[in-house]
Amino acid sequence: MSEAMVLHGYWRSTASWRLRIALGLKGLKWQGVAHDLLRGGQHSAEYLAINPQGLVPALVVGDHVLTQSLAICEYLDEVHPEPALLPQDALSRARVRAVAQIIACDVHPVQNLKVLRMLRKRGLDQDAINAWAIEVIESGLAAFAELVAGAEGPYCFGSQVTLADIMLVPQLGNARRFGARFDFGRIPSIEAECMKLPAFIDAVPARQSDAPIE
Repeated sequence: MSEAMVLHGYWRSTASWRLRIALGLKGLKWQGVAHDLLRGGQHSAEYLAINPQGLVPALVVGDHVLTQSLAICEYLDEVHPEPALLPQDALSRARVRAVAQIIACDVHPVQNLKVLRMLRKRGLDQDAINAWAIEVIESGLAAFAELVAGAEGPYCFGSQVTLADIMLVPQLGNARRFGARFDFGRIPSIEAECMKLPAFIDAVPARQSDAPIE
């Protein structure tokens, strides 16, 4: 029997969104604990005892705490190998990881809430902050599209959903929030195919229990 898993996250956090997708693809059960990032819930003493970095998500597996969404996704793939989120051969795995890291390492970290608040503290107005986010998102997605251009669909790297797709779809949610372009290459068609899958549908922020009721 799998150990109980508790996902500490936030409905609109794209990193939490990634994990919800991965858990759904693996068919794993989990319990959610919400931390309101806008109200500083991630900085409470209780949560910092779980993740000293004060970021979401964190996944508690039994007596262990895992942090960083990409690392957690790879952990889930190793412990629950079906369906696989990475190809079998080393070269293809490296390509998937590289594209996934464009989002996880180069795009998302420099346009997330923490960084945008730092920009505001340093005197940038909202228009300048939004322009920063849009430039980061669009340049990253343009490069992403080039790197998956040669792969046959329907997903980033063929007929199997990979970490690349899991990273891409939530980032497109951020693109929409800021009004950034994302109509680069195959990206719109990849998203459309992903959004036919229950794991992607169920992970949408608006469907989470801590999402505000409109």
